[in-house]
Amino acid sequence: MLSDDDLAAWVSGLDDLFGQVAGRFHRAEPRRRARAYVRGLLAPLAGKNGWTLAEAAGDITPDGMQRLLNAAAWDADGVRDDVRDYAIGHLGERDGVLIVDETGFLKKGTKSAGVQRQYSGTAGRIENCQLGVFCAYATSRGRTLIDRELYVPKSWTADRDRCREAAVPDQVEFATKPVLARRMLARALDAGVPATWVTADEAYGGDSKFRRWLEDRRLGYVVAVPSSQTIPAVAGTSRADALVAHAPDEAWKRRSCGDGAKGPRMFDWAVAELPTYSDTTPPGWGRWLLARRSLTRNNKGKHEIAYYLCCAPTGTTNKELIRVAGARWAIEDCFQTAKTDVGLDQYQVRRYDAWYRHITLAMLAHTYLAVTAAIAPKALVAASSQSRWARSSVSWHT
Repeated sequence: MLSDDDLAAWVSGLDDLFGQVAGRFHRAEPRRRARAYVRGLLAPLAGKNGWTLAEAAGDITPDGMQRLLNAAAWDADGVRDDVRDYAIGHLGERDGVLIVDETGFLKKGTKSAGVQRQYSGTAGRIENCQLGVFCAYATSRGRTLIDRELYVPKSWTADRDRCREAAVPDQVEFATKPVLARRMLARALDAGVPATWVTADEAYGGDSKFRRWLEDRRLGYVVAVPSSQTIPAVAGTSRADALVAHAPDEAWKRRSCGDGAKGPRMFDWAVAELPTYSDTTPPGWGRWLLARRSLTRNNKGKHEIAYYLCCAPTGTTNKELIRVAGARWAIEDCFQTAKTDVGLDQYQVRRYDAWYRHITLAMLAHTYLAVTAAIAPKALVAASSQSRWARSSVSWHT
């Protein structure tokens, strides 16, 4: 049985968080409205749109909630920064991992900012959707989303009239997803977020400019790359899959890359050192190729293998590389919980600025749950009740 003290702790914690962001609202009315909006996102509502959030707040119509997202004067980027600082204050660790990835938001019509038919990993196919690129932060204490950018395709930036109809500012130009990811990582580093690692899937890891940027910022990385990725070796270059195909049996070690919903996530792993070049590799750093092999075979009778390029200070252990590779799962967990628990994808807005506002408030709610789970798990329960390399090419680690 939960006590009144548990519920009081939950309410008090949310009040404390809103005290940190209060200065981002220029008037009391939007500040109170934002707090009611977040309370609604945290509540166990069947759907979390303008109508249901308004009803939960005691409003007759959704006009106030729509005004909060579309017209009220408040600083969504400032709230983002405050929520990030709140997360770091409670979850931060020196060896934190920054994770970048995208998620899709299915939409009807053509009016929502950035919408078009495009591949959505969420749906696993091409759909009419918006894509948001996010940055998550993960440590042994917890994980949460700390930044966001809406991907605006060329079909939009080439049509300024269409952009203006959806309130996309004239200064917004086309940017690839890796570029958007770099912007968010730069904000995190410039704000002093304690992190020594970055991980991402092959959409980002396969971008050489993205990897070089990380090296320039002295951020270690373990990033997925496609099987066709060209890898430098002593005897020239080769594809990642060709090199791994020649890894000796003794190079493969069965290890967990972290706990999942069903316990340790076990795979077979192999690590090979790569040659370093003084003109591109940071001094005192090394490079590795990391391969992850599934324990079971797919319907074609083959083990599935994932490939990672790694760059980090010399002496970094295989265990650490595997840990960072496994941390990428954290952002998938964040997407799932943010959509399921706080309505990240349940907005009904078309404007560019309104998208950022809803997403920011949903991130605030999600971060509050993440912090509460880390420091006061009973209060979290109260919250829910309330609402081909040849062997000679590289040196495999055996």
